Amino acid sequence: MSRPLKDTALILEDFKNYLGLERGLSANTSENYAVDVTHLITFAEAHSLSLADITESDLHQLLASLRDMGIQPRSQARLISGIRSFFKFLRIEGYIETDPTALIEFPYLGRTLPDVLSVEEIDAMIAAIDYDKNEALRNETIIETLYGSGVRVSELTGLRISRLYLEEGYMRIEGKGNKQRLVPLSPRAISLLKEYLEQRGRLSIKPGNEDILFLNRRGAAMTRVMIFYVVRDLAAAAGINKTVSPHTLRHSFATHLLEGGANLRAIQEMLGHESIATTEIYVHLDRSRLRSELLEHHPHYRKDPDPET
Repeated sequence: MSRPLKDTALILEDFKNYLGLERGLSANTSENYAVDVTHLITFAEAHSLSLADITESDLHQLLASLRDMGIQPRSQARLISGIRSFFKFLRIEGYIETDPTALIEFPYLGRTLPDVLSVEEIDAMIAAIDYDKNEALRNETIIETLYGSGVRVSELTGLRISRLYLEEGYMRIEGKGNKQRLVPLSPRAISLLKEYLEQRGRLSIKPGNEDILFLNRRGAAMTRVMIFYVVRDLAAAAGINKTVSPHTLRHSFATHLLEGGANLRAIQEMLGHESIATTEIYVHLDRSRLRSELLEHHPHYRKDPDPET
């Protein structure tokens, strides 16, 4: 025997408490799920349905109406997730006996992969750098570091000089969740970083930015937007007709390594997809193995850092 449903506003509040306290979801996610459920409630009221009476057929009708309104599959999928969680909550609380979402399928989302640059296109971006400008060396170092290590743009802007180990060929990256990992540097990146550090030392650095690696012309830390414009403008200057961003270089890094036969586990570690706690970096990470993967498979690691020698 099902419990009688309370006022929908009270049920929604109970639902959000359930998501936060029992499911451990963030306040933002809980609120989004509650918004998704309001679409369900509006649909039920428009068809004179009680929430306890909603069937699988009714839900298919709701989804069909969303498609007719031009709601994208990804948004449909999120709404289904919210409604599924809601009906699970109703069943746990004894408001319903059967879950009408059990056989509801998510819409096919497909996979939209970002554009990948060829090695020639990346070299063309570097060749497009105008060395009459003061920031030319910095910008080349940024491109080489992004492509040569696969770091996220947020990781690049937060990179500190104290976390560079140029003699050893590594840098320490602070990634998502403040987790840290060691990432190998290419010989070309090491050469450029040393040259850039000398040039950087001549800047008038704003207080608080002394340890930040990449600075703008005023001596302050570069932002993610600044890096985005550097990458975008160089791609345009090179005549590349693709949507290019810092993430494109990260994706190209991983794709070229994989195509070259690099070990997938090594790529995942370098990208930081499986985060490693700070103390575990020095104990468990096989640094020589990661570096050998890059030296063997990454196109820029096989290049002479000094083309004139």
